[in-house]
Amino acid sequence: MTTRSYKKVVTKATPHKKLTKGGKRAVGRNSQGRITSRHMGGGHKRNYRTIDFKFDKKDIPAKVETVEYDPNRSAYIALLCYADGERRYTIAHKDMQVGDTFIVSAKAKPAVGVRKPLREISIGTEVYNVETRPLAGARLARSAGNAVTILAQDGTHTHLKMPSSEVRKVSSDAWATIGVVSNDEHQLLTVGKAGRSRWLGKRPTVRGSVMNPVDHPHGGGEGRQGRGHKRARSIFGKPTGKGQKTRKPGKYSDALIVSRRKVGKRRK
Repeated sequence: MTTRSYKKVVTKATPHKKLTKGGKRAVGRNSQGRITSRHMGGGHKRNYRTIDFKFDKKDIPAKVETVEYDPNRSAYIALLCYADGERRYTIAHKDMQVGDTFIVSAKAKPAVGVRKPLREISIGTEVYNVETRPLAGARLARSAGNAVTILAQDGTHTHLKMPSSEVRKVSSDAWATIGVVSNDEHQLLTVGKAGRSRWLGKRPTVRGSVMNPVDHPHGGGEGRQGRGHKRARSIFGKPTGKGQKTRKPGKYSDALIVSRRKVGKRRK
């Protein structure tokens, strides 16, 4: 079992109370209480930190007051204090420290932590908190260690290389923050025991081949059996894993995809 070394990064243990709220988590259930996402439930009680993904305070500089742990996401978060006195949470980039400045401005000089329109950022730059539509709020590259690379400026669109290796077009008027999301060693974490997964709200997962035929397409048979299908299938009978292409055909965003993501171990 491995843990994060919070003392090297986190500067405050308790969150800013005005930016937190309680509430019941959905834990994979819909409004009728039916399971729509499996293997979710339980876990430690959490306070939700309200994160600013809209970034509607433009041309007002802010200073980083604290870098904090957020139980609801894999990245660290930073408490910003703007020049007008308002405080907001944002996702911290890899090198963010207390005392750093942050600004959302099309006129600002490009630097790590500065938020600008994609058309104003040079090719080859890594960005995060990327919008898919102008002023719609950050949608892409928000989890630990993630970043999107700007490959080209093509008229009204910018070509972005996603963490999945997919290359897609996004409006050049959409905004993004320069840098890489913090806690890039998150993927190296070893949970180590079943109980720790339960603390995190993850319920047990078992292989389809050990289930009954009524529960999974791979189930059934005496002793160990092959799956009995040419392609691996999910519990719903759809192709999954082992390099299978699972993207829905005729999806609305097909026109924005320049290069499909590579599947399997060697994605880059």
